[in-house]
This record gives sequence, structure tokens and C-alpha cells, in this order.
Amino acid sequence: FGYGRELYFWAFVVAILIFGLGAGVSIYEGWRHVAAPEPLHDPTINYIVLAVAVALEGTSWGIALKEFAEGKGGMGWWEAVKESKDPTGFIVLFEDSAALAGLVVAAIGIWASHAWGDPRIDGAASIAIGCILAAVALLLARDAKGLLIGERADLGMIAEIRAMLEAEVAITHVNHVRTVHSAPDRVFVAISADFADTLAMGEAEMLIERIEGKLKAKLPVLSSIYIRPERREDAVDMVPIG
Repeated sequence: FGYGRELYFWAFVVAILIFGLGAGVSIYEGWRHVAAPEPLHDPTINYIVLAVAVALEGTSWGIALKEFAEGKGGMGWWEAVKESKDPTGFIVLFEDSAALAGLVVAAIGIWASHAWGDPRIDGAASIAIGCILAAVALLLARDAKGLLIGERADLGMIAEIRAMLEAEVAITHVNHVRTVHSAPDRVFVAISADFADTLAMGEAEMLIERIEGKLKAKLPVLSSIYIRPERREDAVDMVPIG
């Protein structure tokens, strides 16, 4: 099946790094500043750095948002994230969203700490930023884990495959159609179908070849197709996974 799922592995690694390094360091530094507050200094440089960071992150976020919006089609935002089989799109969007939220919290923390003369507020803001990063990291890890262990293809694709099989006169029943993504643009499908008893061995082989050709022509994303002739009553009775 190749190395298509390597992309899902690195997406999971990114989530772990965001959680372990980004969130962990931010929460630790925040706790340290709350426990041992340091004297306040002129925040002008901090505001300049934050403004530049917001401009850069905002540009990246706008591009990521536009690309994700174009790719989601008619689906809702959350539905598009759950159904997406390419983690690169929503990872960039989530990272940039978390970064922008963190910059806003940082700016509020700096302003509040100077307005009330309490440096511990800045430390609390750092802890809040760490919590934001941790939440995003857990969300990314959840989606990446699902892709890594194997997710089914889109339900519409599965229905289309089943419809093409049911249109074959020589197929009396489609027992099941099971799919799994081996890469964002590659799908493995395993099919169990009951063939007509009148089919000879050679005719069944020709039918399978013809079906495979039709499926690949209609759905190029199908990288591997396995069709098993199996009596309906002998088909393994299990909970469908796609």
C-alpha cells in the first residue's frame, strides 16, 4: 500500500509537539511568572513585536482559511474537518488560529498587567495561551489518530461503488463494501458480492476485471480493489466499517 499514511504520522507528531513544547513551555513560564513576578518594564517593544506577529500570522491565517473554505464545498466547517482525509489543510488553519488567539491574549495580558500594576496578570495570560495550544493540539491529535489507524472513504463514494455493483445483472447481492484511506488521495476497497450461480469460473473472472476497470475509470482515487465472490448466506456478519 506504499507510504501514504506517513503524512498522517507526521500530522500526529506535529500535534504532540504543539502539546508538549508549545503548551507545556507556555504554561510553565506562566506559572513561573505568577509564582515569582518580575518588575514591569516599558511595553512598547512588546506591542511592536505583537503587531508584527499579528500581521504575519493574520496573512497566513487568511490564506489557510480561504483554501480550506474552497476545499470544504457545501459541508459545514466542523463537518469538513471531520471528513477531511488531508490533514495539512486543517493543521495550518488550526495552528494559525491558535497563534492569533494567543497573540490577542498576550496583548491583553501585557496591557492589563501595566494598567493594574500587577505582573502576575501577564503570567496568567501565558497560562491561558498554553491552554489554547493544548486544546488545539488535542483536537489535531484526535483527528490525526483517526486517519493514522484508518478511516473509511466518503459515504457518497461508498454508495456510488455499491450502486455500480448492484447495476450488474450477474451480481445477485452486494454483501458489503469496505473502504480505508491509505493516503489522502488513495483508497483501498474490499467488496463481497454474491454472483449468479450460472456464471462459470472464467466468466466470473472476466466480470471482476470489468468491474475493476469501471470502478477505477469512475473513481481514480481507488488505488486497490479486492472483489470476493461470496454467497450471501456465507458473508461474514459484522458491523460495517465503511
